[in-house]
Amino acid sequence: MLAQLAPIVGPEAATSLIRIQKARIKDYQLLAEFSEQRDPEAPIRSFALASQELIHPDLQRCFARLVPHLCLLCEQLRETPDFWPDDEAEQLPAHFDSFTVTGLSLGRSGGGVTLIGQRRLAGNRVLNLISPYVAYEAETGPEYDYAGLLELAVAEALTEVEAALRGKHNDAGRQLPLALS
Repeated sequence: MLAQLAPIVGPEAATSLIRIQKARIKDYQLLAEFSEQRDPEAPIRSFALASQELIHPDLQRCFARLVPHLCLLCEQLRETPDFWPDDEAEQLPAHFDSFTVTGLSLGRSGGGVTLIGQRRLAGNRVLNLISPYVAYEAETGPEYDYAGLLELAVAEALTEVEAALRGKHNDAGRQLPLALS
């Protein structure tokens, strides 16, 4: 007798609890380390995924929203009156053009994050950047003035990473099915 195994992750999966530890974008593809628990009584299982599908623009936009934090945490730019992008703006201001956030790594308790990114230098060279770990709520007060904004931006990015793990991706470049007539 053959039994159909229930999918654990992906768009067909039943609702499960996914905890993302690390997420990275490379060549417009998602690389993620996460744990999954089908229900509260089930054992936690850990996974590493390298998606073959292109990421959805929503995920790319969420990672871009982390760029100002990376710049401040790595002391690459100073905050000016026009530093922060408008909430409604789709693109970041021009002073962020040479920066990208390529990944994030959450603390064990999920109470903080380390951002990973790059700065494109003259001659098309790349400076890799890794921010110091930022706890959202430190015992002695906020260690980063924008910890609340960072926490919200990371939560939005994690929502999009989870959506990608469940099947949300960019359909651009996919071959359409051939119609037989």
